[in-house]
Amino acid sequence: MANAGAVYCRISDDREGRHLGVDRQERDCRELAAARGWTIAEVYIDNDVSAYSGKPRPAYRRMLRDLKDGTRDAVITYHQDRLVRQPRELEEFFDVCDAAGITEMASVTGDLDLSNDEHRTFARILGAIAQKESNDKSRRIKRKHLELAERGEVTGGGTRPFGFEDDRKTIRQDDADLIRNAAARILAGDSLRSVCRSLNDAGVKTSAGNDWAPAVLKRLLLSARISGQRSHDGQIVATAVWPAIIPPEQTARLRAVLGGPRRVPARTPRRYLLAGLLRCHACGATMVARPRDDGERRYVCAKGPGFSGCGKTYILAPPVEQFITEAILYRLDSPDLAAALRGDLGQQPRAAQLQRELDEALAQADELANAYGATQISMREWLAARKPIEDRTHRLKKELSRYSRTEPLAQYLDKTASLRSDWTGLDLPRQQAIIKTVLDHVTVGPGRRGYNRFDPSRLTPTWRI
Repeated sequence: MANAGAVYCRISDDREGRHLGVDRQERDCRELAAARGWTIAEVYIDNDVSAYSGKPRPAYRRMLRDLKDGTRDAVITYHQDRLVRQPRELEEFFDVCDAAGITEMASVTGDLDLSNDEHRTFARILGAIAQKESNDKSRRIKRKHLELAERGEVTGGGTRPFGFEDDRKTIRQDDADLIRNAAARILAGDSLRSVCRSLNDAGVKTSAGNDWAPAVLKRLLLSARISGQRSHDGQIVATAVWPAIIPPEQTARLRAVLGGPRRVPARTPRRYLLAGLLRCHACGATMVARPRDDGERRYVCAKGPGFSGCGKTYILAPPVEQFITEAILYRLDSPDLAAALRGDLGQQPRAAQLQRELDEALAQADELANAYGATQISMREWLAARKPIEDRTHRLKKELSRYSRTEPLAQYLDKTASLRSDWTGLDLPRQQAIIKTVLDHVTVGPGRRGYNRFDPSRLTPTWRI
């Protein structure tokens, strides 16, 4: 007879958090314990946790520890599939019980004598059946979600998506205005962190009531939902039944910008305007930010561990940044440059088409990898098929980067005077994005011996446009 029994209750789905399922299980298990004359020491409950998903079950793991420690001497559950749903978990449970000398297990739907090999074999059969049912259910659910996605319909529950009402279809205008503003700022060169800071300073919360973080904002801006599109497994598959907050073309540009190398954190401190843009004349290495001993900011061609430079070239940061800024603003006054920018910005529908082709190429690469993983193709076939996909992906990314590069200047087209007056008030990432739109790099020449003033003749810009 059990003197310190453990009751384990679990239900996979309790979105409303009402505990009705586990409460019923506990009640039936307590009635069974009373009928057996067993004493219940503790009830272990994992509510709204699937055993099939592989996610941690805190109460279950705690019960196993108590069984190992000998503080529990029997287990009662509603049904075996409430306790375990995968064969490997069942074997672990057997091992724990064997080590602790526990032989009594009861369920509302039938007892299991752990000391009886036939009972264990039957339990293993039940476990295999339970896993097959879970696999079948998972396959049906995935197929259902794919069908819903292809029809552009709503799916899912939980917290409402930001930008929409609880019905997940009706646009919430205040949220929508914030999304449009955030998208425009990111495309203009602002960082995710700076946009989040603005939202948090204004007291704006996510739909879950939390502060904004760069990863959360990025996930929102990359979502197909905000442009009235439906995605499945990360790929856009249909036009949605709800209206768009931003145009689909803008989602394509956001995916090109946020998914590209421009969002890789720079090694050089962010307060250096020309980080990554200055190159040494002697060795061609990219110059890095390294202040003097007195704190004066400067760029140097660094040598030593982790650096590939020659160590022969350096230049003070403030005057070179001021000179290049003036050169950029002057260059933007050019009518020819304005015409070139108008041409690039007028090709945004082409950018959307390129993004769709890139999505398809990436999905094809995933399918190829899955086929190899399932041994449907050989390594040789995988390598042969992968090369053209990689080539196509590289070409599409390269062409996409050209369209997204001019976006930071869109609002200043034919308004250079406005850009000049706004410049000092722009965030550093926005200033850097504008500069990189026009400038590829600047080669810094050698300094003149005995010349202690800034020498603009040392600078040789290489322009993008």
